[in-house]
Amino acid sequence: MLSPHEFATLMLVRQAPEQIDMNRAELDALLERQLAMLEHCAAGARRAYLTEKGETFLDALHPSDTPRRSRKTAGNGGGESTETPSVQDGRTKEIVAPGRAG
Repeated sequence: MLSPHEFATLMLVRQAPEQIDMNRAELDALLERQLAMLEHCAAGARRAYLTEKGETFLDALHPSDTPRRSRKTAGNGGGESTETPSVQDGRTKEIVAPGRAG
């Protein structure tokens, strides 16, 4: 099981590997668990990247290639729908909540 700091570091490796401090203990834990690897770049620089195991771990929690769907919640702009439109017969159709006029 990963600590919250290790999990945050794993997400940072995916999103912004150039911002990671290479001396972080959390990065060492990810390397030991084979969730991340180090790439040696020019001039002795190192860059962290996710292994297939690390990608699978993060994808199980929140796939990066699947768009997030917005949910309508109280106070999100006066009750306006933020739902994804549906496509029917090749034409986009707005989803309207029952009892509301579009």
